[in-house]
Amino acid sequence: MESSDVELDLQRSVQAVLRELSAQAPALRSNQGMWRWSLHKKVERDPGKSPALVRILLRELEKAEREDTRRVIIPLLHTLMYVLTKATGISQELYRRTYALCVRFLTLPAPYCTVALDCAIRLKTESAAPGTLYQRLVIAEQNLRSELYPYQERVFLFVDPELVSPSVCSALLLEIQAAQTQQTPEACMRHVVSHALQAALGGACRADALQRKLQASPRRALERHFHAVVAAVEQMASEPSATREGHLDRLEEIYCSLLGPTAAARGRCGGDPLPAQPASIPLPSPHITFQLWTDEEQLWKELVLFLRLGSQRRLSADLEALDLQGLLPDRELARMSVLSTDSGIERDLPSGADELPAPSSPETERAGLQRKGGVKKRTWPPDISRWDGPPGLHRRTGRPGEDGELLPGVARLHTARVLVLGDDRMLGRLARAYHSLRKRETQTFCLSPRLSLQLYYIPVLTPEKRASSRHLELGELAAFLGRADPWYESTVNTLCPAIQKLAEMPPSLDTSQTVDPFILDVITYYVRMGTQPIYFQLYTVKIFFGDLSQDSAEDIFLTELKVKIQDSKLPKDGFSPRRRGAAEAPGAELSLSYQKALLSHRTREVTISLRATGLVLKALPASDTEVSSPTHFPPKCFSLTDHTCLSVNVTEVVKSSNLAGRSFSTVTNTFRAANVQIQSQDQRLLTLWLDKDNRRTFRDVVRFEVAPCPEPCSGVQKSKALWLSSHQQKEMERTKAKPKPLLMPINTFSGVVQ
Repeated sequence: MESSDVELDLQRSVQAVLRELSAQAPALRSNQGMWRWSLHKKVERDPGKSPALVRILLRELEKAEREDTRRVIIPLLHTLMYVLTKATGISQELYRRTYALCVRFLTLPAPYCTVALDCAIRLKTESAAPGTLYQRLVIAEQNLRSELYPYQERVFLFVDPELVSPSVCSALLLEIQAAQTQQTPEACMRHVVSHALQAALGGACRADALQRKLQASPRRALERHFHAVVAAVEQMASEPSATREGHLDRLEEIYCSLLGPTAAARGRCGGDPLPAQPASIPLPSPHITFQLWTDEEQLWKELVLFLRLGSQRRLSADLEALDLQGLLPDRELARMSVLSTDSGIERDLPSGADELPAPSSPETERAGLQRKGGVKKRTWPPDISRWDGPPGLHRRTGRPGEDGELLPGVARLHTARVLVLGDDRMLGRLARAYHSLRKRETQTFCLSPRLSLQLYYIPVLTPEKRASSRHLELGELAAFLGRADPWYESTVNTLCPAIQKLAEMPPSLDTSQTVDPFILDVITYYVRMGTQPIYFQLYTVKIFFGDLSQDSAEDIFLTELKVKIQDSKLPKDGFSPRRRGAAEAPGAELSLSYQKALLSHRTREVTISLRATGLVLKALPASDTEVSSPTHFPPKCFSLTDHTCLSVNVTEVVKSSNLAGRSFSTVTNTFRAANVQIQSQDQRLLTLWLDKDNRRTFRDVVRFEVAPCPEPCSGVQKSKALWLSSHQQKEMERTKAKPKPLLMPINTFSGVVQ
């Protein structure tokens, strides 16, 4: 195919991707997500098309800049960066044009400037040492051991077997296993070496001969070449003083050691015909662990297991800086009583006891390896208030080099990408697990210093009728994310019908044929490029029951709380006869006390009494006009406690009198509140449903209180005031009356687009 035909074909594909963002016709919306995937597959099968695609994407971005068409900027930037990560043979002129364009986008408002800054930082690294982004991505995702780049990542795919059908679970598991059987550590190291040499040497690299040589190399020799390539690329990417000529000399030396100086020189001088196009080097999908969520503590256990298994081989020196209390068996945490023979008098010490052993002596080594079973004093983090994003486990951009150290000698070298599949009920379960995780961290503090937790969500709804109200109700949060981020709507929300089709297909027993896994490719694209979180306020509900002997309960919800009036009543001591012929009004008399949500942020308490047949408390904005609410922005931008609010929908009973007697009708009233207290006044009992989940039902309730869930560490900071400076203590006293809200981040491609 000629160059003009190639560019014309790629131009059509890019235009089809852009049309998806504003597609309203059902025929166009049914294929959403396929155009982006097919565009990347064209370049993956023919890497020689990468420079042409980069030029087309740059032209579209420059056109969007001129015409101020902002809705296409973030999708084009993500598409461009994904191509540049996998491509080789990109000229420095294209890198400079892309970098200059990202710098100009920094003048735009958020989230455009945030995504542009992230792209500019990565472009600067990639242009200095081509192949750096590919190399770092493969090393981290495949958990390859490298001292120069010690970061590790893992994707945890959680599915609730009670909410997702067994056919969907088995289909996803088979697709993941089929893709990962070919991704051995040796194959990944060969990909890294081939990509780095081909990106640096360009046309002088004989890719076919190089791949054959690497395929025939033993494991020890392959590891030696892999570490040499990683050292050369990381030195060029991290050292500003490194020259490009020296970088090329080091990689040419590795290239010659692989193919021999004669073959390498023959390739550079044109003795052998070089291939017309660069060889295709696949980018392996990340290591994904498939989890059936059956245990409430399963998320915590999996994160700790990932952290400890990755730390035993490489970071054993700083394990003592972490407090792993609660993770080890009880026998290891038991205190050992040791009889002391020390009188406390200096002259009773044996001779030579006051002399410190040499640093390299066996006594020092034994002292460092032996440890009593006593209780170790924990080191509290120096300044919790300066954490990026919500305190604790979340990092904003997903780049491991930006976190720094929360504790001395302990860096965040692990990234856990937790991806949940399901509907709003699954997200409610994730919210409970996230709250439990944050609460546990205030006691043990073993994950936060060195683990970055990223949360992702893919909606998978039951195969009901598309127009059914129940189907739309369970996908409420997915619909909100689609309205907030159009690229999420086009890429992720379209996976639900594709997953259902995959589950209906018969499993293929022929593993010799390679089939492009569409669903796995979209999941991989989402967890790699979805770096901008949208924050959701969690709400706590305290429940009081009619039976006084039953203790009150407390729970967390994310999307909604639904209240229904029970037919039964509380038992009375006396009997009050009802007048014959009097019709009993439906519903129950309720007393509502709530703090009204005002734009002026003033506190206004309201108390009303009414008869109602039910209530629904919504935590998500219901319309497009509420998408840009500052509730869902990071804490650095807004005071989130002032902006969080609940939408309370009350089905009120209206009584009217006419010639036929009394009649009753219902009307729905809606108001916004920061917190709500509701109590039944006429002995009627209530039933509560949390996050639309029938498994989270509370019956025989007489009163409940709903308020924004506070950050668990906000209460712990008061007990740690002795370790803080005077300025920090004053700041704590100033903010003591206003606890920080607990926000759960869910990653999207752009955050909330204004």
